[in-house]
Amino acid sequence: MREQPNLDHLSINTLRFLAADAVQKAKSGHPGTPMGAAPLAYTLWDRFLKHNPHNPAWPDRDRFVLSPGHASMLLYGLLHLTGYDLPLEELKNFRQWGSKTPGHPEYGETPGVEVTTGPLGQGFAHAVGMAVAERWLADHYNRPGHQIIDHHTYALVSDGDLQEGVTSEAASLAGTLRLGKLIFLYDDNDIQIEGSTDLAFTENVAQRFNAYGWQVLGPIDGQDLYAIEDAIRRAQAETERPSLIICTTVIGFGSPQQGTAKVHGEPLGEAGLNAAKESLGWPLQPSFYVPDAVKTHMGQAVARGQATEQAWQEGMAAYAAAYPAEATELAIQLSGELPADWDVGLVDLFPAGTPPLASREASGKALNALAQRVHALTGGSADLAPSTKTNLTGYGDFGWDQYCGHNMHFGVREHAMGAIVNGMALHGGLIPYSATFLQFADYMRPPMRLAALMGIRVLYVFTHDSIGLGEDGPTHQPVEHLLSLRAIPNLTVIRPGDAHETAEAWRAALLNHSGPTALILSRQNLPLLHDDNGAQASGLHQGAYTLWQSHAGDPDVILLGSGSETQLALEAGKELAAGGVRVRVVSMPSWELFDRQPAEYRESVLPSAVRARVAVEAAIKLGWERYVGLDGAVVGMAGFGASAPASVLYQKFGITTEAVVASAHKLLATA
Repeated sequence: MREQPNLDHLSINTLRFLAADAVQKAKSGHPGTPMGAAPLAYTLWDRFLKHNPHNPAWPDRDRFVLSPGHASMLLYGLLHLTGYDLPLEELKNFRQWGSKTPGHPEYGETPGVEVTTGPLGQGFAHAVGMAVAERWLADHYNRPGHQIIDHHTYALVSDGDLQEGVTSEAASLAGTLRLGKLIFLYDDNDIQIEGSTDLAFTENVAQRFNAYGWQVLGPIDGQDLYAIEDAIRRAQAETERPSLIICTTVIGFGSPQQGTAKVHGEPLGEAGLNAAKESLGWPLQPSFYVPDAVKTHMGQAVARGQATEQAWQEGMAAYAAAYPAEATELAIQLSGELPADWDVGLVDLFPAGTPPLASREASGKALNALAQRVHALTGGSADLAPSTKTNLTGYGDFGWDQYCGHNMHFGVREHAMGAIVNGMALHGGLIPYSATFLQFADYMRPPMRLAALMGIRVLYVFTHDSIGLGEDGPTHQPVEHLLSLRAIPNLTVIRPGDAHETAEAWRAALLNHSGPTALILSRQNLPLLHDDNGAQASGLHQGAYTLWQSHAGDPDVILLGSGSETQLALEAGKELAAGGVRVRVVSMPSWELFDRQPAEYRESVLPSAVRARVAVEAAIKLGWERYVGLDGAVVGMAGFGASAPASVLYQKFGITTEAVVASAHKLLATA
């Protein structure tokens, strides 16, 4: 290895010992990867990364993702030293309550953190989504002489990342799409928690990624800055393939236990920390030592970033003068706002007299109507677009031969699809959606949870939402999935009951800026619930509303339904009313939206004085007790479905009008 300049050594060791000191002070954390991978991250940030620490949201910045989020102190050290709003005191409060330096990087908590990482493989796949967004925006808006969208997506990835299945899915798609501005540094240190990676991971990574269609560089010495710099330049020069740079490193470099699993996930200890400092010529005291020369050197990132952004702003002004319409549209998209009159025509899609329509069909019509005005709307399905009705007609495909199409083809890769659409949303400039059957929401759960945690606007479309899909049988019939999704904090789940509610569900999803939305849609046809051209369906935005009531005042019994079963509640209500029972039928498409309403509104829909309540939903019953009470009844599923026509299944499993009526009579008899 060639001799490295002293200032580079000094900066790298500063990163190493900021991490080691923080982990030691917190008495928990992961010092090994920051100490081993510091040269990789330093070279990228010092020589290549285009960013402005004083404006972390600059749209044309390079994106950097730390996929092994347990190495968070490496990222915090980089952010602090390059001038982000992350004072040294925050590093000293690593992993403490209220600090900006949580144990794993959290989007929205720390300036400069592009994505919440920690679950391995997620950062890798989210970064693919960011690269997709860059290509999409570049192809839509760049013009000759005006390269206003032109940046790279970088990630540091680990052995653990590459073992996760989501990485294989995302890497395969990235190679297929020829995402040439995607560059990953692979920290190949051969160690994981249980010991050597050879215990469970002996594949030829280079051959694997070559097969995916990536450019593979290395292995190179992960301590050799010249080799790292040369490899990154070669990766930048390759525009047709994503690049994986294999970097051989030593976990816990410089510590007495370097190269062992012991240094992966626990403090070095005072003796081990001091020994590491002595071996690398670092002062034992003070802790969190940052040499003035390093402050000055790495702090130059601010001036570089400001100058680069200023040049871009001037380029944007020239672009706006030459292409005012495109510049205006791009500005709206980058702001995350919706264009004026974005929902015009939505209420006219399903006039009175519209025949019964599956909510997946209604959703497809609403989606295509919205795409005419919301240019940022783009996404696709996991090889199920004809079934999920999520194809945007006339809007082209996103693929390696053209990147401006609005229809993405994720292939049978639900896990990666969820992460990629998250990455697209995090990048900014797009409103992404994905689609598959509700049964396969389990394959997407990790990225959906992260989207909810990050509070990003992503739309997940799930069709074939119950036993109503029929003959495909229990392997494809979701029964526990609604409750599973409703259990995720900050994920808004909406299960509309007809075409009108479906249109309003899309409106609600696009208006939700603070988290993801899951739209739950039927395969079977549903009649219109409203005879007022759908005006009443605006109650969906409150999560639940009175759909029909037999008499004024408080009822004797309240019937609640969601999705396709709302019609059963309505039919049961009218039958009960014909027998003299005072009935209120409540459509409840979204628990989350209802729970956010003021107490007064919730009381007006579900008056506490009315204890006789029956809910009906073709899913497991658990959870509805919060709305019907312990004394109420739930008509639903008690186990898995079966293979038969939908009408037969509803009868066999007792999800019928008759069952709702009988439950109501039983409650009234014991009141």
